Amino acid sequence: MLEHFCECYSDLSGPILCPVLGSIIPLFIPNSRIRPIRLIGLCASLITFLYSPVPRIQFDPSTAKSQFVESLRWLPYENINFYLGIDGISLFFVILTTFLIPICILVGWSGMRSYGKEYITASLIREFLMIAVFRMLDPLLFYVLPESVLIPMFIIIGVWGSRQRKIKAAYQFFLYTLLGSVFMLLAILLILLQTGTTDLQISLTTEFSERRQIFLWIASFASFAVKVPMVPVHIWLPEAHVEAPTAGSVILAGIPSKLGTHGFLRFSIPMFPEATLCSTPFIYTPSAIAIIYTSLTTSRQIDLKKIIAYSSVAHMNLVTIGMFSPNIQGIGGSIPPMLSHGLVPSALFLCVGVLYDRHKTRLVRYYGGLVSTMPNLSTISFSSTLANMSSPGTSSFIGEFPISLGAFQRNSLVATLAALGMILGAAYSLWLYNRVVSGNLKPDFLHKFSDPNGREVSIFIPFLVGVVRMGVHPKVFPDRMHTSVSNLVQHGKFH
Repeated sequence: MLEHFCECYSDLSGPILCPVLGSIIPLFIPNSRIRPIRLIGLCASLITFLYSPVPRIQFDPSTAKSQFVESLRWLPYENINFYLGIDGISLFFVILTTFLIPICILVGWSGMRSYGKEYITASLIREFLMIAVFRMLDPLLFYVLPESVLIPMFIIIGVWGSRQRKIKAAYQFFLYTLLGSVFMLLAILLILLQTGTTDLQISLTTEFSERRQIFLWIASFASFAVKVPMVPVHIWLPEAHVEAPTAGSVILAGIPSKLGTHGFLRFSIPMFPEATLCSTPFIYTPSAIAIIYTSLTTSRQIDLKKIIAYSSVAHMNLVTIGMFSPNIQGIGGSIPPMLSHGLVPSALFLCVGVLYDRHKTRLVRYYGGLVSTMPNLSTISFSSTLANMSSPGTSSFIGEFPISLGAFQRNSLVATLAALGMILGAAYSLWLYNRVVSGNLKPDFLHKFSDPNGREVSIFIPFLVGVVRMGVHPKVFPDRMHTSVSNLVQHGKFH
């Protein structure tokens, strides 16, 4: 029994329990000793990150079944259990989560002077919840855990936000995502009544009537669409980004939106295939409109964070087009952009954070000519801008091209609009970079200039390496995901 426990701990339970322990230990340390608290939080997050590739090393890509499955009897009288597992789709989301949390702790290393212990605790609890979400095989707990993620995010925005409207933005973020998820709870209860369990493996083999499928699909869509977010339920995202601290923006860009897309891939598409096929035009239309609308809206923004936030919405709506293209190219191509979306906007938000720390403004009109005063930041920003444009050789390109191919097989007009959105994305990305980095300095507004220090540069390097690594050698992703994606397409009768 001890051997089995140790094996489970090293595979799945370890990355979940490490942040839990790391969040508890600082509670017994006085607030005055902030440095040991930070070191404990950083070490716990780094250990979790080192644990996370273990399932990838032992992962068997030849099977689509969930691997390293663990179960714990939670509510046995209701046949509700705590199931954990991992497949080729969720594997890399866990690694992305464990990668971003140490970055967020380092970003707030010197800035979170007030309530530093609480910040570390909130970050590690958030990590624990997000890892559990991506490994959860029980729909009921998949509802409970993402809603629990809202609590530390609400606290981080509301307490460490940068402006007076941070409380409003925190409530908007919390209420939008929570109210949308109520419908998901109704769908789960209906599934429980029909199947007698919330075990995902049993639910996937259950035949739902077409009418019930449509109802369940709409209920789950209401929950996941807000988290992506899809237009018109995207209003909370730009406001949350603007008011959140830099570390909060990094994690907002990196993970919460993946909870929605992962929910579509894990539950909506495989469990309700007929409803998914019927709803494809319903997804295509707002997603295509959203790509064009948010791209045009981005070019009219004056706040650097809002520009990146609206750009983020455009990229994620392109992902939804790929997910609901009923072929391997579309579904398989939608996963690498989700991972890339955790790197590229996060790096851009870090660039904005560096500027804000020095000049206390994010308004575009105050910046210009930074290439002569901050050459290192200008180079980092240029690399991130190329990735945001989906240039070949970057992480964004390897997914957006297959998405366009998959969408074209289904609807050439939607694929054309998506391609137009990519062109607009390149246009506003180059416009923003040219406006901020090139041109003349504006000494009337900005007086002191300093390039990123060693700690800040060390934070940027993993993002740049990840973007180039995914773009130049992307083979590792289809190797691990192909069987799971093929099974998803076949299970949904999309072929």
